[in-house]
Amino acid sequence: MLAAAGVLDGRRATTHWRHAPLLARAYPEVHVEADALFVEDDGVLTSAGVSAGIDLALALVEQDHGAGLARDVARSLVLFMQRPGGQSQFSAPLALRPPRAPALRAVVDLVAAQPADPHTATSLAATAGITPRHLARLFRTELGTSPARFVEDARLDHAKRLLDAGHGVAEAARGAGFGSTETMRRRFVARLGVAPSRYRARFGTTGPGDSRG
Repeated sequence: MLAAAGVLDGRRATTHWRHAPLLARAYPEVHVEADALFVEDDGVLTSAGVSAGIDLALALVEQDHGAGLARDVARSLVLFMQRPGGQSQFSAPLALRPPRAPALRAVVDLVAAQPADPHTATSLAATAGITPRHLARLFRTELGTSPARFVEDARLDHAKRLLDAGHGVAEAARGAGFGSTETMRRRFVARLGVAPSRYRARFGTTGPGDSRG
């Protein structure tokens, strides 16, 4: 409704990952952040779903009244303290239904299985047996994204999994194919609004490779 009313034109917004491609296609003036739990842009707030709406509400309580009250509210509701808005939905870019086009499905499966490989538009198109331009058109039509953005999403998703499991930032950067910790840090900050080390401190578990990068 916000998009239809023009309220989101030129603004960043999010919605449930199932509906993000539809929102992006139907309202190209909206900058859809399909992987965010909630987004605030110039006083307009959107969330990804019911549980993400609770995260958003707790964030607003903390913003207006401080972290102490927000923790009390979370405790009274038997909830964890809210996740930051940049925290990903459940592997949203890779949880979409399989593409209809077999060529695109082959590329999606390859990137999801091996995100750290040196994927390029040319190499992915060769895997699909089509031209890079045709591949880009398939990505845009079926997934509402580009091949490069999809590869980045897959690498971010894999890096988050590694950090969640307790691996260090440097190890996660290597394992996800970012090449360097600085490259991964820039991508995390740009896409998720949080540095990998902070993400790991908040969501990671103690485990092997426990070196903090």
